[in-house]
Amino acid sequence: MGFLLEAEGLTDIGLEREHNEDAFKLLTEFNLFMVADGMGGHNAGDVASRVAVETIADFFRHTANEDATWPFHFSANLSFEENRMIGGIQMANRSILHQSTMNPAQEGMGTTIVALCFSKTDPIAYLGHVGDSRCYRIKNGQIRLLTRDHSLVSDFIQAMPDLETEKIKTIPKNIITRALGMQPVVEVDIAKVTVEKGDIFLLCSDGLSASSSDEEILHEVQEAGGKPVEACRRLIELANRKGGEDNITVVVVYVKDILPDMPETGKEDNKDEH
Repeated sequence: MGFLLEAEGLTDIGLEREHNEDAFKLLTEFNLFMVADGMGGHNAGDVASRVAVETIADFFRHTANEDATWPFHFSANLSFEENRMIGGIQMANRSILHQSTMNPAQEGMGTTIVALCFSKTDPIAYLGHVGDSRCYRIKNGQIRLLTRDHSLVSDFIQAMPDLETEKIKTIPKNIITRALGMQPVVEVDIAKVTVEKGDIFLLCSDGLSASSSDEEILHEVQEAGGKPVEACRRLIELANRKGGEDNITVVVVYVKDILPDMPETGKEDNKDEH
């Protein structure tokens, strides 16, 4: 079986930043879609986010060969696709950390990552993420967040679900508790979701999610009329209307159909930006 997907990505510097440290990649050969939000000052965040998406893409290409060797332990408790997602993100973490130690100007750089990949054999999508870049699913006119932010605010809420709203507001919002490039090994959140025809998946950096409500995001996607490029444009404009305080990156994936046989795939879509 296979998926008939239509996807687009767009990134914008926003209204207050001097340069864009986000990156995205659409690797249509593997139905793999990614958004990364770099950090580290100067150009280091830009480097980290680009290294992340390119390293994961290279890992997927390398592991397309069944005889390929794996640099990480293959967990028997997880599917091939789940191991592949975790392995690619772990490889990206290793590459960023190595590059930051080799170049003093890039010391301390890091990045978030959110990656979505569709199975070649089942109506399932696999989701891997580290940090506070998000993945949403829109189905039947409703929007649902599929990831949990690895942030100080989110960690507090998870540990103390009854925490009062006023106290939550006092917690710094811009502190993430997990990122690529910070430690030799990173914990990757992995999930799988059942996919149906008509589903819409949205990957984004916090330049969108931190400025706009779920309802506002849903409205703009619905107003796009089923066109992913229009959805991306409208979401970028929404974040900028809300202040544009950060870089904004979105990738929108429409599930047009689920096919019994895999259609012939095209070449890689090089719509990756920073």
